[in-house]
Amino acid sequence: MIGVVATLKVQVEKAAEFEAVFTDLAKQVRANEPGNVFYQLTKSRTEPGTYKVLELYADADALKHHGGTDYFKAAGAKMGPCLAGRPEIEYLDAVE
Repeated sequence: MIGVVATLKVQVEKAAEFEAVFTDLAKQVRANEPGNVFYQLTKSRTEPGTYKVLELYADADALKHHGGTDYFKAAGAKMGPCLAGRPEIEYLDAVE
């Protein structure tokens, strides 16, 4: 399995818009990606505007499929104007 932690800095005044777009994206991921094991947006308790997406995929093909979906690309275009910088993406290998 492959884990991903995406850290996203969001403009505080655009947080509600960002959360709405991401919530819709998460519903699409859960409904259409059997290779996605876990997909959850979390919000920092100590850093305003800081979000982390916790993701877990069955394998590299599932991760590649996720990034290539039309709904992922569309959500990225909508979320982009809400961000306060480039996302930081960390890839992890599951310990089994």
